[in-house]
Formats: sequence, C-alpha cells, structure tokens
Amino acid sequence: MKAPPILDLFPKVSDWLKFTGKGEVLVLTGRVELGQGNLTGLGQITAEELDFPLDKVIVTETKTDESPNEGFTSGSLSISQGGMALRLAASAARNLLLKEAAKIMQCPRAQVTIKDARIFNSHTGKSAEISSVISYVDWTSPILSYANPKSPQDRKVAGNSTPRLDLPGRIGTSSFVHDMQMDGMMYGRILHPPCYGAKLRSLDIEALSKRKGVKEVVRDGDVVGVISASFHYLDLALTWAAREAVWDVPEFKEDRNPLTFIRNSKESITEVFERGAVHDTAGTKVTHEISKPFLCHGSIGPSAAVALFQNQLLRVWSHAQGPYPLRDAIAQVLGLPNERVIVQHKPGAGCYGHNGADDAAMDASLLAKCFEGTPIKVVWSRADEFKNSPLGPAMVTQLSATLSNDGSILGLDVLVNSASHGNRPGRNGSPNLRTAAFLKKAFLPSRSNDIPLESGGGADRNAVPLYDILNLRVRKRIIHDLPYRTSSMRSLGAFGNVYAIETLMDLLAARAGQNPFEYRLQHLTDERARAVLEHTKQLSESSGFFSETPNSSWGLGFAKYKNIAAYCAVIVRIDFSEEMKISEIISVLDAGEVINPDAVINQTEGGIIQAMSWGTLEAVKFEGCQVAVDSWLDYPIAKFSEIPRISVKLIPRPELPPMGCAEAAQGPTVAAIGNAIFRSIGTHVKDLPLTRDAIFSAAINS
Repeated sequence: MKAPPILDLFPKVSDWLKFTGKGEVLVLTGRVELGQGNLTGLGQITAEELDFPLDKVIVTETKTDESPNEGFTSGSLSISQGGMALRLAASAARNLLLKEAAKIMQCPRAQVTIKDARIFNSHTGKSAEISSVISYVDWTSPILSYANPKSPQDRKVAGNSTPRLDLPGRIGTSSFVHDMQMDGMMYGRILHPPCYGAKLRSLDIEALSKRKGVKEVVRDGDVVGVISASFHYLDLALTWAAREAVWDVPEFKEDRNPLTFIRNSKESITEVFERGAVHDTAGTKVTHEISKPFLCHGSIGPSAAVALFQNQLLRVWSHAQGPYPLRDAIAQVLGLPNERVIVQHKPGAGCYGHNGADDAAMDASLLAKCFEGTPIKVVWSRADEFKNSPLGPAMVTQLSATLSNDGSILGLDVLVNSASHGNRPGRNGSPNLRTAAFLKKAFLPSRSNDIPLESGGGADRNAVPLYDILNLRVRKRIIHDLPYRTSSMRSLGAFGNVYAIETLMDLLAARAGQNPFEYRLQHLTDERARAVLEHTKQLSESSGFFSETPNSSWGLGFAKYKNIAAYCAVIVRIDFSEEMKISEIISVLDAGEVINPDAVINQTEGGIIQAMSWGTLEAVKFEGCQVAVDSWLDYPIAKFSEIPRISVKLIPRPELPPMGCAEAAQGPTVAAIGNAIFRSIGTHVKDLPLTRDAIFSAAINS
C-alpha cells in the first residue's frame, strides 16, 4: 500500500502508538471525533494490525503536545489518510513486538504470535504478557522499515460493523466541552460586533460592570468581554449590553439579492481545468445556470470552549476541526510561542466544516489571558451561532454544453462564481478568528485564494465532471467584495456544482429522448462509476421505484466526490399534493475498502438528510452587512417527521484503498430532488432552495 504523506513528518512508531503496562495501546491520532465515528474506525484498524482486542485499543483525543499534527479533520480524509498511517504504524509495531519476543523466548520468529494482547509461542504453548516485551522494543523505529499490513482476506476486525466506541461516554458521562467543570471556573462571553468593519460608538462600560452577577468587564479595541460566576447572570448582562451598544456599521449599498451581486461580479476569473477546445466545438448549444444561497451550519448545540492561562501556558479545550491550526492562530493573536499554547480536542456539537468552534476558543483564550489562573468557559448564544459563525458560501454555477446531432455532449464550459470556501484558521497567513479582527491590535482576515483543485478544490470542487467529455473547460471566479464571512462547509462547492452538472445531464437526456441512467452511462467509461449507476437502477427497479403517477416522480443524482473519493448515486421518489414530500431515497456507494460498514451507512444517511434540508429549506437572510437570523424561527431545518425511508447499499471492495465517504452524498441528493421535480413539472428549479414557492414559480414561468 502507498504510504500517506503524513508519515514523512511523523515517521516513527512512537509518533502514533504508546503501549501501557496494562496490555493496552494508546492511539495518538491527529484526527478528531466530530460525530462521524471515525475514532472507532481508527481503533478497528489498529486492533486488526496488532491482533489486539478492540477493548485494549484506546483512541485518544487529539492534544497538540502529544498527537501527530494532521491538520484539519476534513475532506473525508480520516480513514483514507489518517487510518492508513495507523495501519502501517500498527503493522510495524506488531512486527517489532514479535521480533523482540522471539529473542526473549529464544525461538524462531515464525513461532511467535500475538493473540488477545498476549505473546504466544505456537510450538511450546507458552505465553507472556505484552508488558514483558514492550520495554525491549525501540519504538522510535521507522514505520516504513517494519510495516507489512495484513492482506484483505486476513482481516477480521476491519470490514465489520462495530458499535461506536465513544457512545457510552457520550451518553453516560459529561464528556462534552459544554459540560466541563473545573475548580474556580467562571463563565465568559464576548459582545460580538454585528459584522466585520463595525465600530463600537458607545456603551456604558461602568453600568455593564455593575449588572448583577458581573465579576469583570474587559475592553480591547471594539471587543467587550464579560465574566461572571453565573451563566444566567452572564446571559442577562450580554442581553442588556447588546440592547444598549451603539455600533457604526458599514453600508452594503447593494439592495439587490447577494446572488445578483455574485452573478454580475467583474472580479478576475481563474482557469481551473481545460481539455480539448471548447470554443472550436460546433454543435447545438444548451445553457444552464443554478444558484445556491448562503447556508448556516445549523448545529443543534452552539459553539463552546474552555481556556486556562497559568504560568505563561495557555490550555484550551475545543471542539474545533483542527487543534493544531487553532493553536497556531491563537498563539499568533495573543503573542505567545506556539509551544506555550496547548489545544486539546473535546467533543461538542456535530461539526460540518469551519463553524464557530474556533472563534469560541479564541474568545475563551482572550478572557482567560486577562484572568490568569481562572478557567473560563465560553458558550455562545444561539443568536451568536447564527450571526457570527462562518457561512457556507453562496454560488452561481453557469454551464454551456455543445451537443452532437444525437444529443451526446461534445463540449462543456463551466464557470463557477462563488464567495470563498477557504478561510479556516491560519489560511493565507491570517488567524481568521472573528474576535481577533476587532482588537486594538487587529488581525484582519486576509484575501482568500480559495482552495486549489489539487487539494480537493473549494468553489470548484466537483466542477470538473466525471463524464467523458472530449472538450471541457472549467473556470472559477472568487467573489471577495461581499461583506459576509464565509468558509468551508461540508462538501464545499460540490453541493452546488453537482446540482448544476446533474440537472444539466437530466435536461440533456430529456432533449435526447433518453433515460437518465442510459444517458449518463453513454458518457461514462469509468467501470466503478458505471457499476454504481447500474446497481442503483437494479435496486430501484426491484422496489418499484420507477412507477410514476400524476402526483409522483423520481430523480437521479450521481458524482464521485472530489473525483478522487467515494462514488455515490442517489435516487429519490417525491409525491406532490399541497406540498412536495420526499417519500423514499435509495443510495449506492462505492468507497473502496470499508472499515466499519455501519458507520459508512450512518454517514451517508446523515449526508442525505442534511442535503435534503439544505436543498429544500435553508437560506440565510441578510439586512445590509448583517446576518438577519436570530433563532430557528428564522432558519428552519428538516424535522424528524420529514425524513423519508432511506436505504444505503455499499459495494464491497476490500481489496482497494479506502476512499472518503462522509461528504459524498451531498451533491447527488439535491440533484436527485431537483431532477424529480423536473420530471414532474417539465423544468428545473434553478435557484436553491427547492421551496414550494420556488417550484410553483418555475412551473408557471416555464
């Protein structure tokens, strides 16, 4: 197997594994648990290669003074990169243990095995505790010199569904950062400015400091922080301060929809991909355009963090995606050496990209540095979460296809117009932490360059179709002039781009008088892609999915995430009466080797449900430069009662490398819904979300 690049930076067994005297092994991963169950998969991989029972494998939470720096847990890379690093590390560790055990037992290496975390001599039947061997092993040995992972047919743990290792703790103990308690803990919160560029004109700081329960008030530039021993009184004080504060807010003179601003932007265009000669291709031209709005993360729990500054050392507990990048960003803002900041991951609400977790950690760190020796817990309000977290960027994707006489695609021109997807902490040299931009010594966000396609892409993610199109050009325009804070949200540009490409495919199939499956297969030579589509068709036929009535229809969506990760097809069935109802969804996934099938199915189901919610309900409202969302009343998400029957089928390929899957269903799901509507009303709804009003408007204007 190919070694992940992270082993170049952390090449030793001791970088990844630590053996205890209790017959256990601690897994030191840089990947964090965000609700996706990846730590269980990492535990399975380690147990498999070590021949340890799973209950003897302890996957630790990432901590910047102990764990390897794997950057952000994002892009569906936890298993395909972090897991494969652990597979090699655990394999090397097993071989090192057996090598030393053979010396101790004075027998050939072939006679020594590991079972149930014990060393066995198969010839004599004698056994020994692992603890009696570990002190003889040089754990600084290079992984790649000793690694020899098991073949697929020899795996017994990886490839089987295993209950989440972290769930008992989640359910039975106070394991979330929100629940943390420490001696002398105080509660803190920042009075967040309404938008970037806002200046605090007036606030009676003295009156605020005298509010009931307020212990301290600090001000630095346009940042006002409040400390209290009571969360209740803290909330009351911040509510009062928010009402009394007067801000000078920059104007956003564009009264029109931000999407119009994006669509008409004159910012520069970057060429992303080119094959053949699109402009020289003759044939029938068909244009297509879609848009997606700004989206909120919509985590059920708000962002939170705990920080303690003591003896010139800052400790931070956060549910951020990237403990190391967060560490570096906080150190930059506070003027501390990186090694004097320790960030430990502590679970919080599910994370779908760059949400407010990093910002809450910055807030807690700033207040903790003002009150040395006092642990400070920050829990954002719901309004803070909606207004101040980075948004998923709005996009307008424009396509122009050139068709042959039989309707096949000769050429395709794609232009993606989007706000930036790449503003995580540390990107482009900026900490990209909201509060840092309002300090007296301000750290303003830098102009984002988005994420290059070779790193998975940002706005242009999945803008290059997987289909065989001889003449193809893909370009992107990143819009920097909008006043809204944006960054990475689950699937990044793939959600909008797959919707655009897949709805175009159904439009072109209809023009050619072909079935949507057959039209796609006509343009695909990738055998794995074809297998996913053919399997989806077979499952749908056997379940009677294709029987249509005047009030029901079906739709298909397909993509290979980032064109390097999992293949995913989604087919939906919708029913119309007074409202559109999604009644059933079938999805087929090829993710290569699957470590934990149940986890992959759960992740795919979750992605489908989230994409349904995004695609049919969600859109951020604005008032000038400000986000005009205060509560769930302003930003509805899918209800449990709206969730259809969902069936996810996996194509097992244990002999192939694992491929990221957690974000694969986003684009295909919304495309399938859009295409089902197209089959019903004869036109596509081009501007998401697919609300009742949008569907009626499209039908009337078609």
